[in-house]
Amino acid sequence: MEQVTQQLKSGEIIIQELPWPKVGSGMVLVRNHYSLISAGTEGTKVKTARKSLIGKAKERPQQVKQVLDSLKTRGLVQTYRAVMKKLDAYSPLGYSSAGEVIEVGSCIEDISVGDKVACAGGYANHAEIVCVPRNLCVKLPNDVDLKKACYNTLGAIALQGIRQADLRLGESCVVIGLGLLGQLTCLMLRASGVRTFGIDIDQNAVETASKHCCDAAWIRQSPGLISKVENQTSGLGADVVIITAGTSSLDPINLAGELARKRGRVVVVGAVPTGFNRDPYWYGKELELRMSCSYGPGRYDLDYEEKGVEYPAAYVRWTENRNMQAFQDLVHSGRIEIDYLTTQEFPIEEAPKAYDMILNRSEPFLGVVLKYDVTKLLEKEPLRVGTSKAAGKVNLAFIGAGSYAQGNLLPNIPRNDRDIVCKAVMTQSGTTSKRVAERFGFEFCTDSEEDILKNPDIDTVFITTRHDTHAHYVRLCLEAKKHVFVEKPLCICLKDLDEIRDLYNQHNNQYLAVGFNRRFAPLAVQLKSRITQDPISMLYRINAGTIPKNTWIQDIKIGGGRILGEVCHFVDFLTWMCGSLPTSVFASALPDPHGLNDTVSMNLSFTNGSIGTISYFANGSTELPKEYIEVFCSGLTGIIQDFKEMKIYGKGKPTRKRLLNQDKGQSQMMKQFLQRIKMGGEALISPEEIFTVTQVCFAVLQSIRTQQSVSIK
Repeated sequence: MEQVTQQLKSGEIIIQELPWPKVGSGMVLVRNHYSLISAGTEGTKVKTARKSLIGKAKERPQQVKQVLDSLKTRGLVQTYRAVMKKLDAYSPLGYSSAGEVIEVGSCIEDISVGDKVACAGGYANHAEIVCVPRNLCVKLPNDVDLKKACYNTLGAIALQGIRQADLRLGESCVVIGLGLLGQLTCLMLRASGVRTFGIDIDQNAVETASKHCCDAAWIRQSPGLISKVENQTSGLGADVVIITAGTSSLDPINLAGELARKRGRVVVVGAVPTGFNRDPYWYGKELELRMSCSYGPGRYDLDYEEKGVEYPAAYVRWTENRNMQAFQDLVHSGRIEIDYLTTQEFPIEEAPKAYDMILNRSEPFLGVVLKYDVTKLLEKEPLRVGTSKAAGKVNLAFIGAGSYAQGNLLPNIPRNDRDIVCKAVMTQSGTTSKRVAERFGFEFCTDSEEDILKNPDIDTVFITTRHDTHAHYVRLCLEAKKHVFVEKPLCICLKDLDEIRDLYNQHNNQYLAVGFNRRFAPLAVQLKSRITQDPISMLYRINAGTIPKNTWIQDIKIGGGRILGEVCHFVDFLTWMCGSLPTSVFASALPDPHGLNDTVSMNLSFTNGSIGTISYFANGSTELPKEYIEVFCSGLTGIIQDFKEMKIYGKGKPTRKRLLNQDKGQSQMMKQFLQRIKMGGEALISPEEIFTVTQVCFAVLQSIRTQQSVSIK
C-alpha cells in the first residue's frame, strides 16, 4: 500500500510503498477514500522538518534538553543513536480520513466489513489503508459523501470548542481565526442559533466566512474593530470568544479579552500563547478562560482510545467519539454545508505538491483533500526491501522494533558476518517496519507473524513488542521451533509463566533468552571476577524517576507495571552476581493514591546464604544518577555507578575505572547470544534463572499486598 511520509532530517515528503498496518484487538482496518490535510498542524510539522538542525533545535527546546540530559547519563554513542533514530525515521502525516472497512479485529461487534467509517487521530494517516481503534472511528450511513466525511477530526475539534463555550440560543460568539477550524466552528455555531462573528488577518478568509458561515466578519486590521463587535451585540460585547487561530503572537488572547462582555468566556482551541494582559481578564471584566481538549473527553486516555473503554453517556454525554458522530450527523443531514471548504483536491501520488502549495501559499486554500484510487488492487503480502541472501548459521527476524531495539539491539548485530542474515521485520506500523528493514539490512518487512513463524529459513526470532504480547509470541516461536530472544519481561501474567515453562521443557533443544543485559556490562563482569567466595551482600539502588500513571508501562494489562516491567532486570543482576537462586523476598511499597507500586524496597535471600536489597525509587531527584550498586564480600567492597564508573575497595590501593560512555551490556549480550546460535553451547542465561527471576517479580507484588515474606519455590 502507499502512504505519505516525511523524513524529519530532510523534511522531504515521500510516497512510500509499505506493508499493511497490523490489525489488533479492538481495531478496524479501513481502506481510505479521502483524507484531509490539516494545513495548520501538518504545515507547521513539515515546515519545522525542512529547517536546519539548528532551526529544528530552536523549534523544540524541550527535546534539546532531553538530548543534553541523555549525553550526561548515557554518553555520546547511545544519545547519537537515539537522535538519529528520530531523524531517520519515516514520520506518517495526516489524522483525519474516511473510507470503507476491509477487516475487523476481535472484540468489535458493531462494525462490519463493508461499512463506511470516518477516522481520527494519529492512526488516520494519509495512506491507502489505515488501522484505527474502535473509539477513533464512527460508522456512517451507506449513502454518505466520504469527501465530506473526511473532515471528521477537525469537525470534532471545532465541536468540542463550542461545547466548552457553553453558549445558549440567541447569544453571540466571536471566532478569532477563520481557517478551516474557524470556518467549521462558525458553521456549527450559526446552525445552533448563535449570532456568529469572525476575525482573521487574511482578507480571503474573511470574505469566505462572510459569505458562508458568519453574520459578519472583519479583517483584524479593520479600524474600530471593538466598536463594530459592540454595535453588533447591543453594546454588551461577545458572550464568548473562541480562538481557533494558530500563532506565536499574544494578539489573539489579548484581543479576545477586549471583545468579550463582562463575565464572558474565552475558549482556546487553536495553538496560541496565553500570557495575556491582566486588566480585561481580572480587574475589568472577570472573564473566564477555558481550554478545549482536542476532540473531547477520552482524548489521550489509553483506556478510552486504545482499549475501547467507553464513558457512560449519563455521566460524560459528549466523548470524542460522540462528538465525531454528532459532526457527521450535521453534515449528512445538510444542517451544515461544507462543500465550499474543499478548495483543492489531489491524488495521493501528488501529495508533495499539496504540501508545497500550503507552505508556499502559492494559491488561496482552505480544505485540501487527498483522493485515493479505490479501484486499484491491493494485495496483502510481504514487502521486499533488500536483496535475497544465502542462508547463514543464524537467520533472524524481529517482531517489534521500537526505540530500544533500534538503539540497543539492532546496532549490535554484525553487518559483515556472513553467518548472520537479517531476514524479516514486523512492527505495528508499516513506516517503522520499512525504515528498520532499510537501515539494518533486512530482506523484507511484513504485517503478519505467519511470514516469520512459517518461514523455514528463519531460525531465530527477537521479540521487542509491548510487554503484554511477549508471552504470546514466545509461545508461538517455541511451537514453531525457533530460537527466541525476548526483551524483558518474559511475561506479565503468572499463568503465562507456567505455560512457557512447560512448553520450553517440551522444546528444550531451542535457545530461550530474556534481555537481562546488565549481567553482561563490562564493569559488572570485572567486579564479579573479584568475588572469590560466597555468601555476599548486595545493594542495588535505582533512581527510577516518575512515569505518568496513564502511560502504557504503568498499565497492568499492557505494561504490567514497573516491577514486572523493569525490576526484573535488578533481580536478575543480583542472582547472577551472587551465583545463586533467590529463595524468598519481602517487599514494601511507599503508599501512593494510584497504587502504582513504583517506590519499593525489596529484600531477597538466596540459596547460598547471600542477601540483597533492591531499592526502586520513583520519587527522587532527576539530578541523581539512575543506578548505584554496592557489593560486599570478605573485606572487599565494589561500587558501580550508572555503569560508567567502578571502584573496588580491598587490601591496598582502591581500583578505579571509568568508561567514556555508559555500557549496560547490550553489545556483549547480543554478541554472546548470536554466538550461541552459531556455535552451540550452554544457554545465554539458564532457563532456571529466567523462570525464577520472573517468579520473584510476581512474588514481590504478592509481598506488597500481604506484607509478608514470600518463599520462592
